[in-house]
Amino acid sequence: MKLFLLTSSMGKRLIGKGVAALPEVRDVLKEGTLVVVAGTTNAYVAEEILSAAGQNEGFARQGFRRGVTVPPGTRKGDMGRLPDEDRFPGDVVLVDGAWQRGKRIFDIVDGMSDGDVIVKGANAVCLRTRKAAVLVGHPMAGTAGAAIPAVAGRRVRMIVPVGLEKRVERDVADLAQAVNAPGGEGPRMLPLPGQVFTELEALELLTGATATLVASGGVAGAEGAVWLGVCGTAEQVSTAAALVDELKSEPACEP
Repeated sequence: MKLFLLTSSMGKRLIGKGVAALPEVRDVLKEGTLVVVAGTTNAYVAEEILSAAGQNEGFARQGFRRGVTVPPGTRKGDMGRLPDEDRFPGDVVLVDGAWQRGKRIFDIVDGMSDGDVIVKGANAVCLRTRKAAVLVGHPMAGTAGAAIPAVAGRRVRMIVPVGLEKRVERDVADLAQAVNAPGGEGPRMLPLPGQVFTELEALELLTGATATLVASGGVAGAEGAVWLGVCGTAEQVSTAAALVDELKSEPACEP
């Protein structure tokens, strides 16, 4: 086993590369509709997908989100809003591989069907159950509320990119039941019916090696960082080392 340290932004970039390499994502870019719902991790996903499709000109990660979590005191509460949210650029929607600029999931979700893909980020992931959930601030459950009927009703595939720093111990269904109880305060929570995709899955897909979360934490920019133990053949571990080395230059995520 060889240990590698990934900062939060390195992890987001790794997840972005991994999602872009998923066979189901590559297939839907040839025929079908792909929606990358705005979010900080999904900004990296969108950037990697658009870059692979040769259409990344004009896309900026900054501002590609709706609500964000910021330090207490920066804005009201931990789910503060930053001042440029009124200039939201839209989700990334690709139809048959062509970027439909300015479109939002609400514009196209009713027409999505079997084989189409929604990429939706999360705020919590239970590694034991492989389930994720999103915090909700909108009374109609926001983008998750729009996406879930397509997944449950029309077999649209949902992929959930989520960093390991968002891991929780309890099952997200139990957490949602507690968070959403009448009389509570703060955001609500909604479990997502999708395929969880963390740094672990990304490393396995991109290198063939197996990755395990070993430790976490840090300071001076390594807050939220994770130590991953990677096992595999010498070639697989070498490929993982080269990939992580490539990620070292990734700057901190700017919302």
